[in-house]
Order: sequence, then structure tokens, then C-alpha cells
Amino acid sequence: MDMGLNNKTALVTGSTRGIGKAIAIELAKEGVNVLINGRNYEEVERIVNEIKSAYPSTFPKNATADIANPQQREALFEKYPSIDILVNNMGMYEIMQYEDVDDDTWENYFRTNVLAANGLSKFYLPNMLENNFGRIIFIASEEAIMPSGQMPQYCMTKTMLLSLAKSLSKLTKGREVTINTIMPGPTLSENVYQIIDSMFPNQGMSFSEKEKAFMTTNLPQSEIQRFIKPFEIGRLTTFVCSPYASAFKGSPIRMDGGMVPTIF
Repeated sequence: MDMGLNNKTALVTGSTRGIGKAIAIELAKEGVNVLINGRNYEEVERIVNEIKSAYPSTFPKNATADIANPQQREALFEKYPSIDILVNNMGMYEIMQYEDVDDDTWENYFRTNVLAANGLSKFYLPNMLENNFGRIIFIASEEAIMPSGQMPQYCMTKTMLLSLAKSLSKLTKGREVTINTIMPGPTLSENVYQIIDSMFPNQGMSFSEKEKAFMTTNLPQSEIQRFIKPFEIGRLTTFVCSPYASAFKGSPIRMDGGMVPTIF
């Protein structure tokens, strides 16, 4: 299915690995010119070349910047002032107990997971409204509506993204501009793969067997009993970016593998 995105330009933050990289690849498959973002120039350039080699009809570019830094964020906007799609994927997380989260940590999470995404959205939304086309997507988490209690500083920021997306969506009335949030469940990023693989050393188990053992013990509420693959999030995001998804407005879109036990 042609998603109608050929020659569009997308900035995907935090796109050198994991979900962000998968989103960038799936967009490139549809002919989107992707701006690859990360803090390490060489790492970003490696992904740019990888996508350019795999999809030679597209024009990926290096968008190295620490977008949590306001000055670097503004410099990135000045370098690439016009885009069609903004995927706010970059974020940080760490398992922490509430009593260990000090004020500096709260502020750092807010600055990184919320203000960075809000800042880029504020830069790019006016042009999208003027051009009567645009997509802004915030990558949140099922933890936004089902906090585990193990990382309150992270969950708080992801819940805020739901509210931010809904608030900004009100500004798009009557325009072909959409602003939505995607909430992935537990996803098999490179880091997660390494963690699961190392949990069962020298047991002669395949990775799928290790994955099943982990899910049975640690995430029994998952209805798929496996980790979501990054490309699955990438494909969903690509659809939400497409003209076929123009009726999604301020929507919190879940792909959680059945982790959330409630209807809403």
C-alpha cells in the first residue's frame, strides 16, 4: 500500500537506534527524506549512510543535535526550517524508586522528555498550519496510563505528552495537520535484547525461549507474550503520518501488546 508520503521530509528525534531508527527506516521505505537525529555525529552519519544505501531514491540527512539543549534545538531548526513530519521520539528512562528521585532528576526528565519535544513542535507547527499539511507524533509509553511505580519520573513525563498532544491538536481545527501520541508497550530494542540475552547465560536456550521465560515471569499480563518489535511501531507511525490517517486528532494510540488491562 502506497502511504502517499513520497518526497515528504521527516525529522525523527533519537533515531540512531531502537524505535526511532525503526521509524526512520519505515518512513524511508515510503520515500520520505528522513533527518536522522542523535548526539553523536559519527553514529548519526552511519545511519544516514545505511538508509541511503538501502533506499537510494531518498535523501536522508544528518541532524546531529542534543535537542534537550535549547540552543542546539534552535540551531537544528535554523538548519532545517521546513519539514512535513516531526516524530518526537527522543527520551530517557531509568528504573528508580520514588524516594531516590531528587529535584534535579525531576527537572532533567521534564527538560529531556517534555520540553525538547514541545520546543520542536513550537518551531515547526506554524509552517505546517500555513502549508495545510503536517504530522507531529509524540512517542510515549503504556506507562503513561499504567504507571508501574518503578520509574515515576519517566511515567510523569509520558503522561504529560498525552495532554500536550491533545492541547496542540486543538490548534489544527480545519487543517490537514494532525498531532497524536503513540504508546508502545515493552519493545525489543537493542538494549532490551542484550539484557534478556544475558539473564539466561549458558543454558543452551534460543533467544525466543529466553524471551518467553522472561515474559512468563516478569510480564504475565502481556497478551502477546513477546516483546513488540521496533518495526511494528515504525509501521504504525508511518500510517499515522500518512494522509489516510487524517481523522486521528489528538489521539492516544496504543500498541501495547495487551499490557493495559482497561478499555480506556
